[in-house]
Amino acid sequence: ISYLCPTLQKQHMAASIIHLEEIKKSYFMGKHELPVLKGLSLDIFKNEYVALMGPSGSGKSTLMNIIGCLDTPTAGKYVLNNNDVSQMADDALAEVRNKEIGFVFQQFNLLPRLTAAENVALPLVYAGMKKKERLEKAMQMLELVKLTDRSHHRPNELSGGQCQRVAIARALVNDPSIILADEPTGNLHDTLSRQVMELMVKLVADSACSLLLVTHNREM
Repeated sequence: ISYLCPTLQKQHMAASIIHLEEIKKSYFMGKHELPVLKGLSLDIFKNEYVALMGPSGSGKSTLMNIIGCLDTPTAGKYVLNNNDVSQMADDALAEVRNKEIGFVFQQFNLLPRLTAAENVALPLVYAGMKKKERLEKAMQMLELVKLTDRSHHRPNELSGGQCQRVAIARALVNDPSIILADEPTGNLHDTLSRQVMELMVKLVADSACSLLLVTHNREM
């Protein structure tokens, strides 16, 4: 299921941010092969929102891991923002992942000993940005998600919705090409889920990146 921002539909013919071509992924247990992805092709364009849906065991997590540069395909071609990452070594994948991809998870995945601002700034540490600059950028992102007054609070001092907003700010802090959101509202009640999704879609549109959402909730 995909949706392209109406204001950018004319740009749809431009090069895709993500291009998957005949992607295959198998897991091996001894000599036994378990094929999970069996030749999947997909293009995701700038500012496109794509929802990935399917029953448990259908390969959603496997596909997300490949798109997120957390795993490599058994066969096929994966081009991310004009870079062929299909068979990159782990170090190169980590660099691409930090530069090109933002992650939002169901469990938030915030570091408990860091403040909200420090959690948001974490990707900038790996990018080599100086401490003063990365904290300034983190505060800018917290302002976008309306949490500047909680910047010095740790995750256990924040509500679930606030934690997810911190996670969204962290995902966007590096100006990624795409946000991968894995059941981002799974731990939130319906009203809060809608608020978080509306915020994330707005921020993604304003930043001109794309959104790939894994969800079991068709309304989301």
